[in-house]
Amino acid sequence: MKKVVIIGGGTGMSTVARYLKHLDIQLALVVTITDDGGSSGILRQIMAMPPPGDVRNNLVALAENEGLLQRIFSFRFSSEGIQRHSLGNLIIAGLAEMLGSFPDAVLAASKLLRTRGEVLPVSGEEVHLMAKLNDGRIVQGETEVSRVGSRIEKAFLDREARPLPQVIERLSAADFILVGPGSLYTSVISNFLVEGISEAFSSSRALVAYISNIMTQPGETDGFTLRKHVEAVEAYAGRGFNTIFWANPNRVEDSVLKEYATKGAIPVENDMSEDGRVFSIDRMSVEDTFDRVEKHVIRHSAESVMQIARYLGIANEENYQFRREAKD
Repeated sequence: MKKVVIIGGGTGMSTVARYLKHLDIQLALVVTITDDGGSSGILRQIMAMPPPGDVRNNLVALAENEGLLQRIFSFRFSSEGIQRHSLGNLIIAGLAEMLGSFPDAVLAASKLLRTRGEVLPVSGEEVHLMAKLNDGRIVQGETEVSRVGSRIEKAFLDREARPLPQVIERLSAADFILVGPGSLYTSVISNFLVEGISEAFSSSRALVAYISNIMTQPGETDGFTLRKHVEAVEAYAGRGFNTIFWANPNRVEDSVLKEYATKGAIPVENDMSEDGRVFSIDRMSVEDTFDRVEKHVIRHSAESVMQIARYLGIANEENYQFRREAKD
């Protein structure tokens, strides 16, 4: 059975994991711990613990089924005073206090959800993302860093953080390591800032692949082409990628792309078409969401994830047909 590790955090990573969990693989997700916004930011400030939000998203993505526990972990309060919190975040925070360890809390939550694969915070320590800008200024916190991405000269953590031992073990034993998709600095590169992660990644015998974001992210990656994304991650990872997956949005409706453009987001341009490592995937989906206002979001679909899996050789035709039928 192939051992597959994904490094990242946030919605992009959880979307890919949600489909890969159905394959006959050993799946481990290495999740960032620098979120400081919303419910996660409040809990880390009150309890001096790593933020639970990205971990929760990926636990839910790997849950065995769409049952009650998954709905519980995804529930968000609307009542005044607690409306910024996710119930899943509160459960993980409670488990951390009860068990005395954030990693132990994640493991317990994983057992509750009967996840198909592991979710591993990259570290069990509370740290903040920092960045030195090209004008010499220093900014602190994931929220602030996400606003100044194009001006970042160097990203780093406010102090050294030890990795979870299991993370190093999974990277060393992996057959495939997928990086992304996810916010460039705040979800992806932040993992490689933890002590020992880039060393374990660069020395692994695994085939390593980068899954590019579909769209640029306002503030964090304004004007970033595919090459700029790849070069930024490779610089912190300490190793070049064997394969690069570029998301071709040619099947996405123009109206949806225009909706993104009004917020300053455009498709990531493929300026590496002559690079033999680049493989184009083109099965994006558009979902309707409601977060104060209704909006459309572009996501990787079952088909696009299976394009990646088949290209890497971790999914066969039966797997691919299974996902097509499940979606239909």
